[in-house]
Amino acid sequence: MPVMKGLLAPQNTFLDTIATRFDGTHSNFILANAQVSKGFPIVYCSDGFCELSGFSRAEVMQKSCACKFLYGPETSQSIIVAVDDALEERKEFKDEIMFYSKTAVLFWCLLDIVPIKNEKGDVVLFLASFKDITDIKAKKSIQEDKKEERRRGRIKTASPFGSARVRGGAVLYHVSGHLHNREKRKLKLNKNVFGEPPALPEYKVADAKKSKFILLHYSTCKAGWDWLILLATFYVAVTVPYNVCFIGDHDDLTRSTTVSDIAVEILFILDMVFNFRTTYVSKSGQVIFDGRQICFHYLTTWFVIDLVAALPFDLLYAFKVSVVSVVHLLKTVRLLRLLRLLQKMDRYSQHSTVVLTLLMSMFALLAHWMACIWYIIGKMEMEANAYNWDIGWLHELAKRLESPYFAIGSLNTSSGVGGPPIRSVYVASLYFTLSSLTSVGFGNVSANTDAEKIFSICVMLVGALMHALVFGNVTAIIQRMYSRWSQYHTRTKDLKDFIRVHHLPHGLKQRMLEYFQTTWSVNNGIDCNELLKDFPDELRSDITMHLNKEILELSPFASASRGCLRSLSLHIKTTFCAPGEYLLREGDALQAVFLVCSGSMEVLKDGSVLAILGKGDLIGANLSLDERVIKTNADVKALTYCDLQCINLKGLYEVLDLYPEYSRHFVRDIQQDLTYNLREGQETHVKARLSAPALDVQVRPLKDF
Repeated sequence: MPVMKGLLAPQNTFLDTIATRFDGTHSNFILANAQVSKGFPIVYCSDGFCELSGFSRAEVMQKSCACKFLYGPETSQSIIVAVDDALEERKEFKDEIMFYSKTAVLFWCLLDIVPIKNEKGDVVLFLASFKDITDIKAKKSIQEDKKEERRRGRIKTASPFGSARVRGGAVLYHVSGHLHNREKRKLKLNKNVFGEPPALPEYKVADAKKSKFILLHYSTCKAGWDWLILLATFYVAVTVPYNVCFIGDHDDLTRSTTVSDIAVEILFILDMVFNFRTTYVSKSGQVIFDGRQICFHYLTTWFVIDLVAALPFDLLYAFKVSVVSVVHLLKTVRLLRLLRLLQKMDRYSQHSTVVLTLLMSMFALLAHWMACIWYIIGKMEMEANAYNWDIGWLHELAKRLESPYFAIGSLNTSSGVGGPPIRSVYVASLYFTLSSLTSVGFGNVSANTDAEKIFSICVMLVGALMHALVFGNVTAIIQRMYSRWSQYHTRTKDLKDFIRVHHLPHGLKQRMLEYFQTTWSVNNGIDCNELLKDFPDELRSDITMHLNKEILELSPFASASRGCLRSLSLHIKTTFCAPGEYLLREGDALQAVFLVCSGSMEVLKDGSVLAILGKGDLIGANLSLDERVIKTNADVKALTYCDLQCINLKGLYEVLDLYPEYSRHFVRDIQQDLTYNLREGQETHVKARLSAPALDVQVRPLKDF
């Protein structure tokens, strides 16, 4: 399977940007359609606004942006007129106003209305934010009372009437329902609190933005860099064991590779720097461009291994370290970089030639490591025995090459000297290990001592295993390891052949390929229905209830029995919608009820935005047990990548027929939970709500204090 680029289609991230903007100051805001001049219907409201006003989202949607349902006897008429004028003239408005919640509780609010423009400069939305300032008003009222008392020369402790007024203000502060909620409302602080808020985004489709200092993980340059790091990793895997075993304390031989070792260290350090600025694909399939998220992801994954492997041990030479073998032993930690090779096997394994090359390289690397061990065994045997001992494989090689080793101590040395050159010894060691791994050897380099024979047995056992698993079953290994990727390539080829045979236009081709790739990245090509069909109904319903617990926890299903929920769960599916794709078209027969699990969508009619839907919103229509064919009254279009769960209406009606006592409750409750009702004919009801006068708010009388 090729490297996943992630989800890169242009998205309208307006809703996410607005939510992020208000997170940390006050999240009480609504969005209204500025292109419908009659009433300017609300198309989105935040959870904070619902909590502040006491109304549910379904009750607020499609009402007037002026929020006449929050007006009451104490609401200033002049401010009401100013709000209406600002909306009609599409201009900004900011003032303090007195509102009433659904429970007739009075609260002061700082109302801020800002028009939102599209890329053409037309005002398409109104953003109205509501900041609760009841606390500030109550404190200010108490302070003004105190100032008034001081101005008139009254002393606070000597005036019962003044004390009563202060107590009255405090009691009013309690009655307004905000003092006891102060501890519950925790203010989140972010950069917008201490600085100017960012400019309001435009309501338009935009490509993903990234800094010019961010590298794309799927770019050609990054792929070339990864191949360079792969070669450097193999260089480390070859030279480090060789230097430890063959070079040892020969300082003159070590200096010849110092330059290349330093170059590899620099490459590893640069690779760490690049990893801090390289995008990655999150678990949800999104490409992460944010620098902080990239740094955190790298720090929690491969940073420690890369840091240890990139330590500049060659700088010890600058401090005149005399024990060269210690430096070589420290460098063995760089072999941890081989773990990174396993991580990148996905990228390199999409071509069979690359797979075979990597397998042969790993086999040769194993032979190289064993050759180093074979030499160390011969050297230790020679150092551990007496003067006239000459039966080791190194002595046999020296006799054939007529370069004998001198006896230990003959030249006042602590070890034997002379013998064949290092190059000839290494070639002989590698020749012996390769011949033992691939066959049984030829006898010209043979094991003589017990230690050498034991090692030779181990080499032949490993060789038999490698020969059987790698060389004898390469095809089986590839099929077993990459069966899913093979299926992906087969499906992709079938899709491209279908597009070519039927001469589909380029735009439709791109939509098909992106939908296939993104859905594959989400479910990895696993068809849940096909996978679960062989399981018993009892187990299958338990699995589907767990998978779909998010939608089954909605209030319309609260009164359903467990058996009813198990039956419903079998009719729930997960679907995916890419930016710009239509989930429903106006006039279509509604086939399912949808729950938005992530992303944002918009409801359109004649090019006008009727609603903006986000996570947790329910899309569908009020159901009737008699009239089961429902025609939609608007289009539903994805603004960003959206994950949805849907209940098939046909299956839903079948379950309701099986549980008639629950069906009446469901038909009644779902109408109250729908964020937007798509049933044809609902437009008249919406217009009536917009033109209806302000709600009569019954304000509870307050006692005189």
